[in-house]
Amino acid sequence: MSVTCSGSFPDLLCGEDSGIFAGESSPACSSSDLESSASIEESIAGFIEDERNFVPGFDYLTRFQTHSLDASAREESVAWILKVQAYYNFLPLTSYLSVNYMDRFLYSRRLPDNNGWPWQLLSVACLSLAAKMEETVVPSLLDLQVEGAKYIFETKTIRRMELLVLSVLDWRLRSVTPFSFIYFFACKLDPTGTFMGFLISRATKIILSNIQGENHQLLPVNATTRA
Repeated sequence: MSVTCSGSFPDLLCGEDSGIFAGESSPACSSSDLESSASIEESIAGFIEDERNFVPGFDYLTRFQTHSLDASAREESVAWILKVQAYYNFLPLTSYLSVNYMDRFLYSRRLPDNNGWPWQLLSVACLSLAAKMEETVVPSLLDLQVEGAKYIFETKTIRRMELLVLSVLDWRLRSVTPFSFIYFFACKLDPTGTFMGFLISRATKIILSNIQGENHQLLPVNATTRA
């Protein structure tokens, strides 16, 4: 299912209002929002139905438990992505998508064991793809490799890795994420909008904290938002 923008609840459907995710104050839920609640709930139902297409399989966690995948390497990669997100003031959605792409890739394709550089290359490629999806200004591939990157890759190497990631993900980058639901649930909890900014900011911090554990991808993304 492709995700398209709607005239109502644009933040819910598109997730491209940088002010909301950056922690700025949010407007109250308008009367048009409330009047269109039926169509919005229908969209939510569609997201819930479609979300299974954007997470790894249920045995993903087992691969870390059996050491088929390196949990510490993943943790290090996620930490680096979050550092770069903070460095460039990227949207929280950008870092979430980066980790989502990485986890989905790792579920389908095994990385070679070569002193950690494949993990770094994958992290850079996933972050670059996510930034191109969500950011209005995207650093060059060389400039993206900041905040303690252990290896520096040439542009052509990263682009080849981007193509591999795109191929493995079947070019499905517009993923269903907790940010697809965040405005909807915040509006349900606070129709007046009095605490909307706080609710969204708090939920965003929880979401970004959760992605640092490999088992977060096993939770339905709408459950992550409700938490």
